[in-house]
Amino acid sequence: PKVVSSIVVPAARCRRLYANGHAYHINSLSLNSDCETFMSADDLRINLWHLDRANQSFNIVDIKPDNMEDLTEVITSSDFHPTHCNIFAYSSSKGCLRLGDMRDSALCDRNAKVFEEQELECTKSFFSEIITSISYISFSADGRYILSRDYMTVKVWDVNMESSPVATFQVHEPLQGKLCDLYESDAIFDKFDCTSSSSGQHVATGTYGHCFRVFDLSGDKHQLLEASKLPFRPTAAAEEPSPSLTRGIFSRSSSGVDVSSSPYEQMDTTQKLLHLAWHPQQQIIAAAASNSLYLYFAP
Repeated sequence: PKVVSSIVVPAARCRRLYANGHAYHINSLSLNSDCETFMSADDLRINLWHLDRANQSFNIVDIKPDNMEDLTEVITSSDFHPTHCNIFAYSSSKGCLRLGDMRDSALCDRNAKVFEEQELECTKSFFSEIITSISYISFSADGRYILSRDYMTVKVWDVNMESSPVATFQVHEPLQGKLCDLYESDAIFDKFDCTSSSSGQHVATGTYGHCFRVFDLSGDKHQLLEASKLPFRPTAAAEEPSPSLTRGIFSRSSSGVDVSSSPYEQMDTTQKLLHLAWHPQQQIIAAAASNSLYLYFAP
């Protein structure tokens, strides 16, 4: 007899089908902290489902107007609060965040809070509505902050302050002058995820060139990391290094990268890192680039 090693390939199997709940494409799913219900969102509605009832859902948000010609915005993302099962948030294509409380009414058409940063008239352009549309939102682990990602920035909102975000991180600032080319190639409509660490001190989001960026909420330090077997090695952008996120095979000790001196501006917009997730307890990031999954960790 011979011992032969084999690769175990996990496969997904449909255990239950929740059908006929939406008329449009579903853009987000979120499991409730009660571990019994979850919500699904499409462009116009958000439905609440019970895990054991696949044939029935409850509509908790409906923004569809009587006349579709009066439609001015669509729902882009939604997320449940990590500890309060009655609170959820959802975003819109107008760059607006809304907080809902299911204790108020069955249909949460009256928002408990609205988070929106007003844009100056002098800064508006043809692309303003596109690049300010929120593509993804997520609560921090403690539920105090809400992360929102639009095309150009990641914003961190305090749930107790609706007027303006507590932090705004520029992600695609070098692409500001290339919006016409991005519009013609449809790259301007790309939707990137964002996630936060379990401590809430770091925020990560994807970008082009199979790269993602990690921001430190306590300062201006950041990192630009490439999801690749042979990643480029960033140069230090801060004098005092902080714990850096590294891959299990390749070790890096730099605390950041200077965007102006990096290959960031030459990144291929066809190579995009749209999805990533932070481990709920450990300093590990899972990043999906093309058909590969990369794990990064902070030693």
